[in-house]
Amino acid sequence: MTGGRPAPTGSAAGLREQKKQRTRAALLRTALEFFTTKGYEETTVDEIAEAVEVSQRTFFRYFANKEKAAFAVQEMMEHHFVEALRARPAEEGPFDALRNSVLGTWDTIGEALTEVVPVDVYLRMLQVIESSPTLLAAHLRRSFEMEEYIARLIADREGLDVEADPRPRVAVASFGGVMRVTGQLWVQGKDASLDALRSLTVSYLDHLTPALATNWRETAPSEAHRSAGGANRA
Repeated sequence: MTGGRPAPTGSAAGLREQKKQRTRAALLRTALEFFTTKGYEETTVDEIAEAVEVSQRTFFRYFANKEKAAFAVQEMMEHHFVEALRARPAEEGPFDALRNSVLGTWDTIGEALTEVVPVDVYLRMLQVIESSPTLLAAHLRRSFEMEEYIARLIADREGLDVEADPRPRVAVASFGGVMRVTGQLWVQGKDASLDALRSLTVSYLDHLTPALATNWRETAPSEAHRSAGGANRA
């Protein structure tokens, strides 16, 4: 007994948690729909809360501000990637671990993503981020912070001091550059599927080593890469 009333049962607690998850999902979907149709700056928290029929206070219970809602899906995908990287075998080289983690994420994230928002809404939200000075600045800041976090994670995997050995930061910066390029090309392309993003990622990661070669004239782009690029632009 608590305060004269029965303590909540496990099923009651479970129902409350489900309600919270539904409320958060509804707020997030609504926020992203508004951001992608009205514009990020033009959308207010009051409008989002009113559309979901909750109070502004309820919105702030789930998201500290509009920016947190705008990047909520990206945070989910980053979490999946980091957990995948932590789970990679210790004997795997740093770049292979990064590559296999991101490809594994694309292989498993689809269902989790579509439970939150349709892929086309996610795609349009990326376009909003690229076109909004406020969100783009936040996106770049978050990217740099994530790269530093991953570099330290890689350094720990390899038993290195990230401050003394530049390789973790160099490897992660190169990897992060590829991911930004493929993400931008995917947003601009005609195929908005996650399979298209995965294929584009594979193609560009395959060309990271040739791109760092001393003489590019001796390492022409492969036919596979030209085909992937053409398909994305078609």
